[in-house]
Parts: sequence; structure tokens; C-alpha cells
Amino acid sequence: MADKQSQGRQDNAASPGGKPDPATSDEAVRRTGLKSRKAAGPDGPDATVVGDTFKTAPGQSSDKAD
Repeated sequence: MADKQSQGRQDNAASPGGKPDPATSDEAVRRTGLKSRKAAGPDGPDATVVGDTFKTAPGQSSDKAD
């Protein structure tokens, strides 16, 4: 998989993407990938919560009910 590294990942000496180890199932990798698309970070909330924070003017509520 190292041959599929982007130039930026090579420059940063990043580990190749994909399975963390051979024992991890393809389904577990897929499930983790889908989950990470919905989160703002490894421990963060739904990504839309973060996005809505930056779309709201200071002093205004970001609640959709307002």
C-alpha cells in the first residue's frame, strides 16, 4: 500500500492508509470510515454542529427553532 501514498503523506512520513493490521476485517474498516465521515473529529460531535457554529453570527443562537 506504500506505493499509493500521496506526496504529502510521504513528505510527512505518514503511515499508509487502509487497514490498521491484517486481522482487522474489511467490514470494520468500512464501518469506521463511514462513522468518521459523520464526526467533526475523533471525539467530536456531528460535523453539522461544528459547521453551524461558524455560520451563526456572534450573539445569535444556532438553534434551528429560532
